[in-house]
This record gives sequence, structure tokens and C-alpha cells, in this order.
Amino acid sequence: MLYFGTPVALLSTVNPDGSSNLSPNSSVWALGDRLVIGLGLGGQGLENLRRDGDCVVNLPSAAQWPQVESLARATGRSEVPPRKRAMGYRHVADKFALAGLQRLPGELVRAARVLDCPLQIEARLQGSLDEAGATARGFAIAELQVLRVHAHEDITHAGSHHIDTLRWQPLLYVFRHYCGTGTPRGANFRAETALPPQQATGAAA
Repeated sequence: MLYFGTPVALLSTVNPDGSSNLSPNSSVWALGDRLVIGLGLGGQGLENLRRDGDCVVNLPSAAQWPQVESLARATGRSEVPPRKRAMGYRHVADKFALAGLQRLPGELVRAARVLDCPLQIEARLQGSLDEAGATARGFAIAELQVLRVHAHEDITHAGSHHIDTLRWQPLLYVFRHYCGTGTPRGANFRAETALPPQQATGAAA
């Protein structure tokens, strides 16, 4: 699998009873106010997104990988698909409790946010899911519109909406291993905040 280094997210979606499901995900990327996410077939997250387009993309820090892994073989489906059952999956109705995570209501969506995650992105499905050929490839693709972003104060530059890249350490999924980012090596020319001189010097060395 080509998991060459992608951010890990916990996708909150709305269950039929109004509660929120959590789905670990490592196939999401952003462009402008849009997120594109890939979702495996047979999961409750995909089923929920089909029915109710509200969701929250919660981004954990590298230190939170044990909570993410605790959800790896949990499914919100009351009837566990045979393929997943063979892999050791089990039905868990309250995944927040399983992972020891705190829920917080969304402000613009019905899905709950994960208070513990340093970044929480409220979003809504745009149009319909791209499911052409999904059965053959094993996943569907969704385009989400970002509605609101929440960030913990301790990962932002004081008095601004900018993320401090020295303090924000996202969890990455690299060839099925959980990894962090380490010290920033440099900044793109369009970055709106500067790195301290020692980091910038280190990047050029």
C-alpha cells in the first residue's frame, strides 16, 4: 500500500440515532476550502456520510497514536462484515469511550468534534460521493467543504489564526507505521510565519 506519509484523521460522522461515529483515516488532503477523503467500503463512516453529509475531520497529534490505534479494529456497524470479522474487527457503539476521547458538539454540523485533537475541521459533503468503480477498487471518494476550523491555542501563534509549526506535530501514517514530523526543516516562500534562525539555517545546511 502506498502510504508514503499522509496525515491521520479521526472522521466524525452522524449515526442514524444521532450519535457520532469515529473512523480512523489516513487518506485525506486539502486544497483551499475543500478536503478530499477516501473511505473504505463496508464501514459505518461511509454509510453515515452517504445519508448525512455532516462530518468533522479531527487531526490528532503524534503523541495520540495509541488512541487512534485503539480504534483500528472497531467498527460502528452492528453487523460486522465477514471480511472485517475475519481480521478481528468488533462492533463498538461508543468509540469515544473506547479511545478515552472527549466529545464536543459541532458548531455548524451535527457531527461531534474530538476535543482532544489539536485541530478539528467541520465540513460537509459536496454533491454526491464518487462511487464509480468503488466495488472494484474497495473505496469511495468524497469532496468536503470546510465550514469552520478549530485549533487549540497552544499550537497557534498568540493573537493570530496561524498554526505554529514548531508546536504542531501531526500524526502521520507511513507504510502502516505511526510517525511524527520532528523539527520543521524549512518554510515555503508563501509561508505567512517565519521559523527561528536556527531552524532555517538547519534546513539549508
